[in-house]
Amino acid sequence: MTYAFLDLGALAVLAVPFGLACRRWAARGELRRRLAALGLALLALLVVTAVFDSLMIAAGLFTYDAATLAGPRVGRAPLADLAYPLGAVLLLPSVWELLGPSRPSVPDVPFPRDDRSAP
Repeated sequence: MTYAFLDLGALAVLAVPFGLACRRWAARGELRRRLAALGLALLALLVVTAVFDSLMIAAGLFTYDAATLAGPRVGRAPLADLAYPLGAVLLLPSVWELLGPSRPSVPDVPFPRDDRSAP
């Protein structure tokens, strides 16, 4: 079994809560803004993962068995390693959305004026 096969299974499972969170965001008119923010976060995490995985592999901190690798590499890191930041971007905002309050916890009430300075 390859890492890519395991990653695909995990990503398929993570797509379920992400889809539910997207439905909530769409209902509130926030979907485009949320997806744009998640896209930027994913891009940053992919770059950092590719760079630091390559550095750690080059330093000999860990190796991969050739039988479990399939597909291209990004630097020295296997492409399958990039599934972990993708999984984080799918799961963490989804859990935050789905387990958080469905309504704002603080009502939109203006603060009372401070009339202590008035005569």
